[in-house]
Parts: sequence; structure tokens; C-alpha cells
Amino acid sequence: MTAVIEIRGLRKNFRGLRGGGKVALDGFDMTVEAGQVHGFLGPNGSGKTTTLRTLLGLVRADAGQMTVLGRPSSEYAAVAHRVGAIVESPAFFGNFTARKTLSLLAAAGGVEPERVRKVLERVGLRDRENERVKTFSLGMKQRLAVASALLKGPELLILDEPANGLDPGGIHEMRTLLRDLAAEGVTVLVSSHILSEIEQVCDTVTIISRGRRVVAGPVGAVLAAHSKNEHLVRVKQLDRAREVLEGAGLTVSAVDGHLVVGGATDPAVISEALGRAEVWLTELSPVGADLESVFLDLTATRPLPGAYRQVDDTVQVESGQLEVVA
Repeated sequence: MTAVIEIRGLRKNFRGLRGGGKVALDGFDMTVEAGQVHGFLGPNGSGKTTTLRTLLGLVRADAGQMTVLGRPSSEYAAVAHRVGAIVESPAFFGNFTARKTLSLLAAAGGVEPERVRKVLERVGLRDRENERVKTFSLGMKQRLAVASALLKGPELLILDEPANGLDPGGIHEMRTLLRDLAAEGVTVLVSSHILSEIEQVCDTVTIISRGRRVVAGPVGAVLAAHSKNEHLVRVKQLDRAREVLEGAGLTVSAVDGHLVVGGATDPAVISEALGRAEVWLTELSPVGADLESVFLDLTATRPLPGAYRQVDDTVQVESGQLEVVA
């Protein structure tokens, strides 16, 4: 696949007015392939927004290399017309209508006026186009911001918290929009705190903490790499089942009327042990990791120094952060 965004060794320090300063990016790496929806996750203050602003030429990096759509960051102006972006909360003139707002942006960017209605339709604001922006809810303003980013028909769309302020229905529509755009060949880089949505909509993900990448790869591979090989077990003879499974060398804990069993890479080990003891299963299912638990585990401590290593050719993790047997 072709890399639409490549970042290598990105560093940025912000100096304080009274001396000192803050390390925002500390050798950060990221790759976003063409046609993907790529999730960009990290705690507040981890360097996400600084990365996005640097990509768009709004902040100058201290060191590192970046390419966007095949061009180095120094030549970003040559590809700016192929990029749509929202970074942080966009500001609009409250007395302008949604349609006038986008019409002015279209005229300034040399975009055909017909695009205005198309993008308003696409973000669900077609029936509100003649209302003033100051009457809009936060979620509606966010939709308008996404519409403004879509005006140019971009090849690359960079969205910082696009679901901010949206209700569940709006979040679902945003998820559908992102998947549809990817199906049309648009590459989407999306930053969000709604981890369940990232898990559902994204093909790949990068997690940043304290200015450094801690994991990157396909969402499914990241989750699989973080799996603890645990299984949920339901039986009528709970105490007896626990005794049998612990006797088989497995780790067992009781949770809300069922057992969570660890250490069995093959669930047949569990069923066979219980079957020999004539303890019959009513449920045996894997306990999968979700992106929220992985995120919390990986960003709970400062990333450790050391080189990145590749896990099963898909997941890259910072040494010491995630132990995986490939």
C-alpha cells in the first residue's frame, strides 16, 4: 500500500515564557496508508493536536521528517488543496447561515458553488442550511465543520474529535460517513476520545503517550496482541468447576456468577477438564480485549525508552510496553 502520511522522529518542544518548557513530541513515528480510516489516540496532552497541527504546517517541528501525499512537509502548500482538515474546535461567524458560511469558504478556495449543497446534504444539515450558526448546537457546529473540510473533495481528511457534541444518532451517522469516504478512496486520519467508535470504524490505529508512539497496527491485530487468553465459563456447579480448573493449572476468578479462566490458549482444555469431572458447561466464550482497555493499559505509564519492535508483522509496540509472543 502507498503511505499517504509518513512521520519519522518528530520532535517539538514548547518553550515557556519564564524559561523551561514542555516536550510535546519526543521522536514520534506514524504511518497512514492510502484508503484507510486510521485512528489516532492518546490522553490529553499526549501530543495528538501538536502532531496534527505540525502536519498541516501550523506548527514548525524542531526535528524529524514528514511527508503528506508523497511531498515533504516543506512542500505542503503544493498538496494543501488535496487535504481537508478540522483541528480543535472550529470557529464560525454566528450571524451567518450554514449555507453562507460554506459558500464563502468555497469562493475563497476556488470550489464550485454546487459543492456547498452536496456537503450539507452529506453531513445532515441540508434542511438547516438557512439557519444562523449561532442557533446551532455543538453537534451541529461540528457537522458544519466536517462539511467545510469536505468542500474541496479531499484525498486526505484529517479530523480532530469529529464526534464532539454529537448524540448517539449523530455518532452513528459520522461513523457511516467515514466508512463511506474510505470506500470512495479517501484516506481518513481521525482523532477521538470515543474509543468504541474508533474500534468500529478504523482499519488501523496509532496510540501516542507523552509524545511517543506506544503501539501501531491494524485494530484487530492490536486487540489480539493484547489478549490475555481468557475465557468466560458458566456452569451450575461453580465451586466444583473452579476446583477442577485450578487443579488443571489454570487461573480462575469468580465474577458475577461466572468464572473467568486464564492460561488456556485452546478452550478445549477447559471443556475437557470439566467433562472428565462431569461438570457440564452452559457457556464457554473468549473474553476479548477492547480498545479502551488496551488504551488505558498502554497510556497508564510513561513510555519506556528503546527501539520499536515488530509483532507478527502488523503491530509495532514500544519495548517494555506490551509483551507479545509472536
